[in-house]
Amino acid sequence: MVSDPHPELPDQPDASRRPVWRRPGLLVLVLLGGAAGTAVRIGAGELWPHGAGQWPTGTFVVNLAGALALGMLLEALARRGADLGARLRIRLALGTGFCGGLTTFSTLAVEIDTLLRDGAPAVAAAYALVSVAIGVLLAGAGVWLGTRLRGGRVDR
Repeated sequence: MVSDPHPELPDQPDASRRPVWRRPGLLVLVLLGGAAGTAVRIGAGELWPHGAGQWPTGTFVVNLAGALALGMLLEALARRGADLGARLRIRLALGTGFCGGLTTFSTLAVEIDTLLRDGAPAVAAAYALVSVAIGVLLAGAGVWLGTRLRGGRVDR
């Protein structure tokens, strides 16, 4: 027996139970969210340009903001009401789309490599470690804030 690819949509008609990648309306949400997130990331790069051997502030800021936003979003969606279809659309537009376009692990990796090639290994190491450590902390803080903003209790 084939398992349901989207158990989060248990009571939907057959046409909407197709995999997300085969539902054009949902793909458009990811596309639009991703375009908006990417535009913000590009703007941050232009707002905070960096030279050879310098800390890549633009990428650093958007990656951390995205970690916080994604933690808040996913926690808020997890505690939301029963409209699973709306939660799926919000998750795809804002989580996969916007936050996916905003944050960029590939640029972080390229910038670390560039810092190493520019002869700034200490900056490269600090950038890598601080980005990951603070990103994880901010994602956790986003979950905590998402719970608090919804009036919920944070379980320990």
